Amino acid sequence: MTPETTSISPEPSRVSFPRFVGYFLWLGTVGFGGPIALAGHMQQDLVDSHGWVRKEDYLEGLALAQLAPGPLAAQLAIYLGYIRAGVLGATAVGVAFILPSFLMVLGLSAAYVRFGGLPWMQGMFYGIGAAVIGIIARSAFKLTRLTLGRDKLLWGTFAVLGISTAWTSKEIIWLFLLGGVVNVVAKALPGRQYARVAASSLIPVLTAGTNSTLLQIFLYFAKAGMFVFGSGLAVVPFLYSGTVQGHHWLTDQQFVDAVAVAMITPGPVVITVAFIGYLAAGVAGATAAALGIFLPVYLVVLLLAPSYKRWAKNPQLNAFVRGVTAAATGAIAGAVVVLARRSLYDLPTFLICAVSLAVLFRWKVPEPALIACAAVAGLVLRHG
Repeated sequence: MTPETTSISPEPSRVSFPRFVGYFLWLGTVGFGGPIALAGHMQQDLVDSHGWVRKEDYLEGLALAQLAPGPLAAQLAIYLGYIRAGVLGATAVGVAFILPSFLMVLGLSAAYVRFGGLPWMQGMFYGIGAAVIGIIARSAFKLTRLTLGRDKLLWGTFAVLGISTAWTSKEIIWLFLLGGVVNVVAKALPGRQYARVAASSLIPVLTAGTNSTLLQIFLYFAKAGMFVFGSGLAVVPFLYSGTVQGHHWLTDQQFVDAVAVAMITPGPVVITVAFIGYLAAGVAGATAAALGIFLPVYLVVLLLAPSYKRWAKNPQLNAFVRGVTAAATGAIAGAVVVLARRSLYDLPTFLICAVSLAVLFRWKVPEPALIACAAVAGLVLRHG
């Protein structure tokens, strides 16, 4: 979706700053369904119902969130806060939108650490882990239809990343960048230099390292956030290889449980990083992980929003982003295979996954409700 400026909406309705920020606190507390659903709530509530945001501003924010790396819903919220009250608005809205789910994940993390060894919790996550595979598979399917269309080059990029992720179980960052560069060369040849500059500018961030655990956590998740395009689930392939195989912060089962925690809490899906950070280094680790994943998003909005109209329609930038998005979608599909190998290991888990996938394709069932049913099924099957 791109902004349309053929007609100008009336000035937005007057609303106090605390009430405007309070809406995002509410949405972060009750908003389920992933980035597209959250963006839809913002349009329905802020544009259509209350008239607090002009349609043009909303569409520009949505386009920015689609073009720039970072969690889409959080980026859109921060942009709307910027439009309302500059840096103060962006900061207040960002904190209000993210804080509720962060606190919920902290609570779940503490319970997981305390009770994780008890049979009842093991049984719950036995079922939940299998259902999560179905949810991610359904999301990968939806993203594929939404982002690739009939573009053979994008499908090729998707296939390369899907196969490489499934085969190696690792994040191959240079393939993501290559996907963007190849699409620029094929679709917008004069922008080859831009693509090279875009790729090279990321290299220092991607190679940063430190001996401090908290700083390692912060920098790792900041790097991962650079490749969240289109869906918060795009970060899953990066997180798996880094947190499980690289830093050994989590086990295979704990990682699947981390994704599950993100599914049963409202707000941005990438809040799963707080669970990972908590298991790695307690509350401080959770805070460092959340800051790492969201701070770059916040800075991107502050840097790009003032000059958005000048670069939003740049064909080279759009081609690069489409290529990276196709790569991210392929990596999600590959991650389904990687995680399934570790979560689907007997007949009950295969059945829970298959039923979850069938339900998602047939009906619009909220993911938290589906996960709750899977948790009950896990308890019954594991201890029945």
